Amino acid sequence: MRRVPDTQAQGQAGETLGCHYLQQNGLSLVERNYRCPRGEIDLIMRDGQSLVFVEVRRRSNPRFGGAAASVDARKQAKLIASALHYLQQQPHLGKLAARFDVIAINGQAPVEIDWIKDAFQT
Repeated sequence: MRRVPDTQAQGQAGETLGCHYLQQNGLSLVERNYRCPRGEIDLIMRDGQSLVFVEVRRRSNPRFGGAAASVDARKQAKLIASALHYLQQQPHLGKLAARFDVIAINGQAPVEIDWIKDAFQT
């Protein structure tokens, strides 16, 4: 039996927590852990007539910056490329408005959840 590293297990738990948080706030899950040659999207959600590509980041220690700070320009580019790939594979969803959100989970129990809508806007 393969042992899952603690960081991977924490990441999966963070994605589950983020998904439940968004569902409690009215979004519905379309797909989880979409993988393609360009990268991975943690959560793809629907928010009314919008398709939301969500990156979930969890940091128990703010020593190297919080969870939101870890979504740098390189990670944003990979997410955008992965979202374009997803939309090419799902053309019926291409008519929806799209945005990129970040769920930043900081600390340990109790955790602080920060939902950053349109996170890639400048």
